[in-house]
Amino acid sequence: MDSTKAGQAASDIPDGVVRLVSLEGGVCREWEGEQAMAELGRAVKRPTSRLWVDLCGASPAVLSQVSAVLDFHPLLAEDLAERDQRAKLEQVGGLLHLVLFSLGFDDGLVYEREIDFVLGERFLFSSHSRWWDPRSTRHLRTGPEEALKRGPDYVMWALADDIIDSYFPILDDLGDEIDQLEDQVVGKADRALLERLFALKRELIQVRRVTAPEREMFNVLSSRAEVVISAELQLYYRDAYDHLIRLTDELDTYRELASATLEAYLSTVNNNLSLIMKRLTGVTVVVAGVGAIGGLFGMSEAQSAFRLDEGPGFWIVAAGSLIIAGIAAAVLRRIDWI
Repeated sequence: MDSTKAGQAASDIPDGVVRLVSLEGGVCREWEGEQAMAELGRAVKRPTSRLWVDLCGASPAVLSQVSAVLDFHPLLAEDLAERDQRAKLEQVGGLLHLVLFSLGFDDGLVYEREIDFVLGERFLFSSHSRWWDPRSTRHLRTGPEEALKRGPDYVMWALADDIIDSYFPILDDLGDEIDQLEDQVVGKADRALLERLFALKRELIQVRRVTAPEREMFNVLSSRAEVVISAELQLYYRDAYDHLIRLTDELDTYRELASATLEAYLSTVNNNLSLIMKRLTGVTVVVAGVGAIGGLFGMSEAQSAFRLDEGPGFWIVAAGSLIIAGIAAAVLRRIDWI
């Protein structure tokens, strides 16, 4: 499965590009590149403008420049430049810093990419890699104008909602793979199956590491009064929180199924080992019985094979040994030991 199917469409714009969307007086205008940087400095000074500043794979120098124009706290600017954060929600100097992760599922591996949002009263700042294009998300496909008219907090919800909804196809694929592994465990358990089970458990933990903090973050955003989020928009964030609850519940179910599949694998291996030991024991009973009789008569000659002068006695003892071995084999076969 490729990244597009997982809801992570690659952007067509190159790395390092700054895009600016400005809404003022009911008129929406867009700039890109150097023009966006030049206009940003003027737009932030106009109190009636609503802005969305989007950075795609920006360098630390560009991030520092934009952070200075938007008057970010130095620690916030440092976090944006490092891009190795965990999923988190922080309030820094009257701004909300939200870190989310887009997930993809390709060739049986889950990968994650960081997306940073900084929300102010009049602007939304977003920073991401080129593998995620906010313009291709469900709510902004027709353009950002209508979303920005409802406020920067609505734009952030629209982007976050699409990121969260893109988790569901990945979780469905992991669930389908668990079902396949369950069928394989019943049929045939091998080393490759065990390795895939452990890899699947790691991937579920990786998804859990992303979604669990996000669930708490949106719980805060939907229940706590924030200056930069209107009371009307809290209902939308509550909807995203409900999606994350459903995600984490499904994820816990899949983790339990994966653990149960692993236990079934170990039980299958133990049952196979027990079956092998039973069959070896049955073969040992048959062969050891014949060997014991042969060894007894070989050492003592058993009074010249019951006084029949060796020749006839030998064949009588040999035939008797085979008959006893056949009876033992029949009995073991009847009780399913061989």
